[in-house]
Amino acid sequence: MTLTREDLWSLEQYAEKRPEFRSRVLAHKEYRFIALSENARLIFEDDMTIRYQIQEMLRIEKVFEAAGIQDELDAYNPLLPDGDNWKATFMIEYDDVPERREKLAGLIGVERQVWMQVAGFDKVFAIADEDMPRENEVKTSSVHFMRFQLTAEMVNAALNGNAILAGCDHENLTIPGFELKSQTYQSLINDLKPVTIN
Repeated sequence: MTLTREDLWSLEQYAEKRPEFRSRVLAHKEYRFIALSENARLIFEDDMTIRYQIQEMLRIEKVFEAAGIQDELDAYNPLLPDGDNWKATFMIEYDDVPERREKLAGLIGVERQVWMQVAGFDKVFAIADEDMPRENEVKTSSVHFMRFQLTAEMVNAALNGNAILAGCDHENLTIPGFELKSQTYQSLINDLKPVTIN
């Protein structure tokens, strides 16, 4: 799954199509986020959400040259699922700045303790921030990029109807596994492709 320049609109085209496309994206994203807690959520990326992010960046930065467009594609394409994984943005959200600072200090390593699970199989812990480190010795970041890499057996089981669960095992954000709602489940299995097992 890779986006190319042919998948994008020009700045002029996007200006015309943006209101309708934005509405579609917001409706689509409604079923692609999981609230782990009141202050922590996962937003799963796919070709529509990433295309929207690229178009918005091109619009904001007024990029129209081929090299600049390709730079944005190169930056965002790694966030697209590959057929045997899920890719998500993990956000820790506190409006109060002092509270956010305190909470992030207590959540170092949380990005490696968030997990997804296909029922009947082991938990799949996030591979986080492959592009760059987003924590230090005093706090974690409020935003992380995650990949949940599935085995072939997990992919096929999910496509065959096994439930999908989410949770977190961090001592300061312990979320017991809970089953995804049907609409979120349907949206996430669209990211997967059947795998032939020899």
